[in-house]
Parts: sequence; structure tokens; C-alpha cells
Amino acid sequence: MLLAPWPCAIGNMVKHAGVSQSTINHSNQQSAMNNIIYFTPGPSELYPSVTTHLATAWQAKLGSISHRGQQFKELYAHAVTGLRHLLQLPPSYHVLFLSSANEIWERAIQNNVEHESFHLVNGAFSNRFYQVAQELGRKARRHAVELSQGFALESIAIPHTAELVGLIHNETSTGACMPVADINKFRDMAPAHALIYVDAVSSLPIPAFDYDQVDAVYFSVQKGFGLPAGLGVWLLNDRCIAKAEALQHKGLSLGSYHSLPAMLAKATVNQTVETPNVLGIYLLGKVAEDMNQKGIDLIRQETEEKARLMYAFLDKSRIFSPAVTDAAYQSITTIVADTSIAASEVNKRLAAFGMQIGSGYGDFKEKQVRIANFPAHTLEQIQKLVDTLEELFG
Repeated sequence: MLLAPWPCAIGNMVKHAGVSQSTINHSNQQSAMNNIIYFTPGPSELYPSVTTHLATAWQAKLGSISHRGQQFKELYAHAVTGLRHLLQLPPSYHVLFLSSANEIWERAIQNNVEHESFHLVNGAFSNRFYQVAQELGRKARRHAVELSQGFALESIAIPHTAELVGLIHNETSTGACMPVADINKFRDMAPAHALIYVDAVSSLPIPAFDYDQVDAVYFSVQKGFGLPAGLGVWLLNDRCIAKAEALQHKGLSLGSYHSLPAMLAKATVNQTVETPNVLGIYLLGKVAEDMNQKGIDLIRQETEEKARLMYAFLDKSRIFSPAVTDAAYQSITTIVADTSIAASEVNKRLAAFGMQIGSGYGDFKEKQVRIANFPAHTLEQIQKLVDTLEELFG
């Protein structure tokens, strides 16, 4: 039972030596005919309005504007305002734009951990955050469970010396999801001084987090927001800023140009430290606006409905079965299934119907499939996928 609420195109080309006109025409034709629906867990299907926003950005030549100019400041502010409304961020939260969620792991450890961090691990990505802390010279501890498993909170003992507690809301590699209600309990479970970080890379904007119960949440735009990759978003509160400033006051290094104090100083005037992904920030602002117009409650409701369709199919399939067997921990945005047919063969057959799903992660590349269920995916698309899988494989 699901928990609720849950929480290129190739242009005109000149003929070059060795490249025939027929080859160019074929490339153009292939580019124009890409009608594949991507159910991959990131990059994934683009949000339906992205092509329109890209055309507008192209006409406005946003790729050429200065990141110190007023036009950029306005599109930056628009993105932040849209995210604040969509996610219902408290005033104490700040929004920072980085290159990726992976970079946020590194910046979080550099800026918020002097000695020790603690991490919950149930897959490759939660484990990678733990490894990053070690690689940066911190003492990192972890509480690990088997892949595809949830966490029994009563078995978790957080060291009193932990400065950062890394939680994983949605483990993209395995499809295991931590209920928001469980996340909310860590404020009392952790030392009072500890900062609680939540990986929501493949779940936001779907979970309805209580941001007063955590200190930082981060995500990448190429998943739940249906955008091209190349932008990570770090949502963090004043406690995180204060910790970074305290470490800086001690004379400790917070990294280089991406220290929290430096990033915050620019963010307060709607700028970034370095030349940013202007197009990505613009598109995020526009998609957040579109989502706000639709309404986050409806988006969440549709996501749950699509997930029910997908899991109902998996429960009766002869070929596929849910990798996460406990329904309380099943992700509704990254649905992972064990498969008795190689994932590459599944995708080979789906290609004839204009669809692509994700293969398993790492050692499970051919043994599992991962199916994204993001706001960009419509109910009709999910139904088509389910019907096609049923027809092909039973």
C-alpha cells in the first residue's frame, strides 16, 4: 500500500569532405523523428513546456546575457520565487544553484563538517555521499542496510559527535524510499547541533517535506523537474550558513569559490559566484511557474495514481517484480523491478513502440529495470507503457 501524501536538432550544414549530403539528410531525419518517451531515471523525459521555453530563450538570446546584468538577476529571482512557492520553503531557507547534486555532497562536507558525519546507506548514491566525506578527510560513519531495504529507525544510533546526518529520501539506484514521517523524527534522534541533510535528487517536487524538521535538501533538475542536466539545487537554512561561518572564523578552509558565505553573498543579490548555467536557471524558473499554475497537490495526486498503475502491473507480471518488496518503502518516482529478461532486451523490444526505460544500476544493470514516474510523464504515457509491457512480456 502506497503512503500518501508523498510526501541537436541538426541545423543547416555545409558539405564537408568525407560527409555526403545523404548522410546529413539522414541525420536530420533521425533528429526530427525522435519521438521516444524516456522513462529513464535521469536524464528523463522533458517537461512538456520545455520546448516552448527553449524557443523563447533562443529568441531572447539568453545564452549571451551577462550573469551580472539586471536581466539575469530577474530570471534568477523568478526561479527562486517559483521554487519557494512550489516547495513551500520557510523564510529561513536559501536557494543556491550549483553544477549538480554530486557537487553538493562535496560542498556540504567542506562547509558543514569539521570532523565527523553520519550517513544512512541503502544504495549506491547514499553510499557515495559517505565516501565523499571520507575522501575529504572527515571521519565518516554509516548505518547501512541491504539494497532495496528501508530503515528501521529503532536500530539507528547516531553518534553524539556527528555534525551532519545524511538521509536519503529516494535512493535512485534501488527505488527504496524513506517515508517523510520517518525523516521528521530525526530532529529528535540526532544531536541538537547536527545538521540534517536530505537527498531528494529523484523525488522532488513530489514529497511534502516539513522543512522545519531538516536543515538542507538537494536535488538535480534532470529528474523530477524534467529539464536538461547541468544544474543542482541546494536548499538550506540559516543553521547551515552559521556552521560554515563558524568554521571559517576558526580559519578552516571551506573550499574555494564555492564556500557557503561566498555563495550566499551573491545569492542575496540574485547572482552566482561564477558564470552559471543561465539557461538551466531560466528553464527551472519557467517550469516551476508551470507547475505552480497546475498545482502541486494535483501533481502529487497524479504521481500516486501513475505509481499505482505501475506497481499493480509488477505485482501480477510473470517477468517483472518489485525490487523493493515492502510497500512502505517503495518509491513512487523511481520504480525499480527485478526482471527475468535482460534489461537491454526489454528496451530493445520497447524501442519499436517509441519508449525507453532505465536499466538497473551497477551490478544490477541487466537484472533490474528502473522506471521513472516524474511530473513530465502523463497518465496516458504510463498507461501506454504498462499496456506495452503486458503485451510484450505478460
